[in-house]
Amino acid sequence: MKIAAIIGSTRKESYNLKIAKHIQERYRDRFSVDILEIGGLPFYNQDIENDPPEEVAEFKKKVADADAVLWVTPEYNGSISGALKNAIDWLSRVDQVMIGKPSWIVGASMGALGTVKAQSHLRDILFAPGLSSPVLPGNEVLIGNVHEKVNDEGKLVDEATISFLDGAVNNVVHWLEKQFFVHN
Repeated sequence: MKIAAIIGSTRKESYNLKIAKHIQERYRDRFSVDILEIGGLPFYNQDIENDPPEEVAEFKKKVADADAVLWVTPEYNGSISGALKNAIDWLSRVDQVMIGKPSWIVGASMGALGTVKAQSHLRDILFAPGLSSPVLPGNEVLIGNVHEKVNDEGKLVDEATISFLDGAVNNVVHWLEKQFFVHN
């Protein structure tokens, strides 16, 4: 199974990027994760959507080629980041590569509530007509106080969080296999 991971933070030392890398490494025997860069995407512009810049075309192709999308989002001012919204806007236009493509949402923040508001907003956005991406309900991964759960080398080390993530991954893999992939 091939997963495209889209990280909502463009910060080099992003906790959400660290979580995505943890998922990429820990579950590599269950699926492959391609972490996509969104920081270099130009602002969405309808004037060029039919002939987008190369970085946009490549980004959309990687998402189109994936079996599912893992969204790893921070929470900025109670919502998703502008960079993430811009990437979503590109994905929702012209060839609409997200329609019917399953999504999984994870988020980490330094606050106690994780990214509950951002994830709620992201779910709403993913249900928009240009995206229509199914999301497994009841499988929220809200990693609060993330700075206390990652070591100095940037590795997720909190056993309770890792165990919870193991369960969430099991849920999502089962859902994807049952709902989207037919096995012979």
